[in-house]
Amino acid sequence: MKLDILAIAAHPDDVELACAGTLMVHAAQGMKVGVLDLTRGELGTRGSAEIREVEAATSAKVMGLAVRDNLGLADGFFRNERPEQMLLIAAIRKYRPGIVLANAFVDRHPDHGRAAQLISDCCFLSGLRKIETLDEDGKPQEAWRPPQVFHFLQDSFTHPDFVVDISEVIERKKEAIKCFKTQFLAPAADNEPKTYISSPAFFESVISRDQTMGKMVGVAYAEGFTTVKMLGVKSFKDLIGNVT
Repeated sequence: MKLDILAIAAHPDDVELACAGTLMVHAAQGMKVGVLDLTRGELGTRGSAEIREVEAATSAKVMGLAVRDNLGLADGFFRNERPEQMLLIAAIRKYRPGIVLANAFVDRHPDHGRAAQLISDCCFLSGLRKIETLDEDGKPQEAWRPPQVFHFLQDSFTHPDFVVDISEVIERKKEAIKCFKTQFLAPAADNEPKTYISSPAFFESVISRDQTMGKMVGVAYAEGFTTVKMLGVKSFKDLIGNVT
């Protein structure tokens, strides 16, 4: 299945917090969008890997994903080394995305920065034909390098290089986040440990950030991204829709 956009993230729920709106906006435009979670989030303080798998599947339906896959890397312990790289290269070649959305390079959780570099490196390496990988049927895969790789904003604030208007889907983004009931908006009577992300204040901060990103370009809500590769336009006409 060739995807237009593939969001690759360290943990189930990273995408929901950071770029679910962007995925839903483009799915509504007829694009094929998908998510590849690198780990099962098994080290999370709350819930379990099995529960988060169910939560991720429920959220995928809310977002209208064409596919949601999980690479099964070790939460907290994956590295940007050959074994992990070969698995991710094979996945990138499987889905052949036009755009990859990836974790932030600098963030509170150490997995996020490592994932960002792993994803960035593998998007380049997957274009090298002398790196040989096999598909699920044991057949050689063709090399594929995604034309664009963008990194979404996470907990640590980074000034975005551009933002995507998600105003029309903000309520669905909230719904997608809330699918992870073990992680966010924990009720007061919850018997599990309270965490940094389980409080209502954290959820509100995510939505507030999207509101701030939207204000920067004159819309209600937006999600921000950074890019290593410089972006260009053929004409100023391409930017008129963003002029306020």
